[in-house]
Amino acid sequence: MRLAGKIALITGTGTGIGRTAALTFAREGAKVVGCDINAAGSAETVDLVRAAGGEMTAMAPVDLGDAPAAAAWVDEAVAVYGGIDILYNNASTQRFGALDELSVQDWDFTIRNELDLVYYTVRAAWKHLIANGGGSIINVGSIAGMRAVEFMPQNAHSAAKGAVIALTLQLVAEGGRHGIRANLVSPGMTETPNTAPLLADPPPELAAVLARNPLRRHGQPQDVVNAALWLASDEASYINGNNIVVDGGFSTLG
Repeated sequence: MRLAGKIALITGTGTGIGRTAALTFAREGAKVVGCDINAAGSAETVDLVRAAGGEMTAMAPVDLGDAPAAAAWVDEAVAVYGGIDILYNNASTQRFGALDELSVQDWDFTIRNELDLVYYTVRAAWKHLIANGGGSIINVGSIAGMRAVEFMPQNAHSAAKGAVIALTLQLVAEGGRHGIRANLVSPGMTETPNTAPLLADPPPELAAVLARNPLRRHGQPQDVVNAALWLASDEASYINGNNIVVDGGFSTLG
């Protein structure tokens, strides 16, 4: 019950890491409000949380890359339980391609759905967090936002996640006087429904990268969520502006 009595808004709860976050935060006592672009997946997560004895509501479909839609979701979500203590910006989607092959449309899509949606939800939640007397913002970065990644071309993804990291640091500067903490969790290669097929039969370039991981494994959703859970809890009440890298130590190897 590390989050007992807290109200947590979590984006992208329809599957993968977001679903694990909803289940974990609810198990730890939070009242969870989620959202997703996928209505069926969102509803399934709510059912799973409630079946496990947790408390959760979710709205779907919600396109957080649309500023008015993001603001409407935040306002509706805050109204469900009458406040907000935690904003966990988990949702994102991206497109990959080499620099000279990725289309401008794919670049714009990635920036919209990895950077813009974080800004829109934080901006909408800001006044509610101030009214609450503060709270915890948890954004999701990536090791791709901190270093080059050799096993696949991901310039747009790297740029977007690097910007999320920089934005989070500015939230620290602007939010401290309001009692708002802002931190990051930056995963390495993590198994999700999207990456599972790739990890089951990795191409030689990815297999070589995975073999270099000091812990000799890739990440699981729970690895990422455990770090976010701590940042959301009162145990981290003096932790602000940190980027917790969840990659088994891979990024330390250069």
